[in-house]
Amino acid sequence: MDASSDLPAREQDLLSRLRGFGSVLVGFSGGVDSSYLAASALDALGPDRVLAVTGDSESYPEVQRAAAREVAALLGVQHLEVRTEELADPRYAANPSNRCYFCKSELWRRLADIAGHRGIAVVADGSNADDARDYRPGFRAAAEYCIESPLLDAGLTKNDIRVLSRARGLPTWDQPSAPCLSSRIPHGLAVTPARLRQIERAEEGLRRAGFREFRVRHHGDAARIEVSPSEMELAVRLAREIVIEVRCAGFERVLLDAVGYRQGSLNDGLVVLRAGTR
Repeated sequence: MDASSDLPAREQDLLSRLRGFGSVLVGFSGGVDSSYLAASALDALGPDRVLAVTGDSESYPEVQRAAAREVAALLGVQHLEVRTEELADPRYAANPSNRCYFCKSELWRRLADIAGHRGIAVVADGSNADDARDYRPGFRAAAEYCIESPLLDAGLTKNDIRVLSRARGLPTWDQPSAPCLSSRIPHGLAVTPARLRQIERAEEGLRRAGFREFRVRHHGDAARIEVSPSEMELAVRLAREIVIEVRCAGFERVLLDAVGYRQGSLNDGLVVLRAGTR
């Protein structure tokens, strides 16, 4: 049987779960998963029983912040932004392998408080069925604050959510994944506002150059650039422009990862980009 043949049934399962909540606060980044979840919650519960809340901090890029506002307005969902202070936690700033646990603990604590004060029954996140196969320290924090993951529980994968989002006409359906800026810093290298701003500025430069799916990894004085394999030729052609943009962000060296963008990348396959390369 086609793996997508039961997709309508799983979508109905999701809607049933959401109706069962009665009211829901959606942790809302404006990405593929949380946007689809918010849209589904509106269908299931109506606008008076859904609140989308975005956690805002130094690790949340401005381009994503703007996108979250735009998508929330398009959906017609009530939207609130709340400041989170994970960088003030030295355990987070030290950047251990479970860094995300401290970040999500801060986020879910804030969102649980908002839900409690507003009488909202459930706080839900956008975790999907693929996330359960990966190392996710944030799941522990979600469990501690009783956060629901209805997309995951309905068995919806990232690809499923893209298909369903496209069918709904959501502009996020083909949006690249957009984890926080701290994810660009190798574990053990401290997360600081200055390093986050370097990363954000360098990524803004690559975005202006026309790249769509990429990461700028922070390695002290060096930036490691990962682009999707389909954009590798463009990266080589625009080497001079990339070097200028990334150096203007404060990096001394610029490295192009020859393997290309992938999640959980290691420090391998590096090629040094020089301003004269064409």
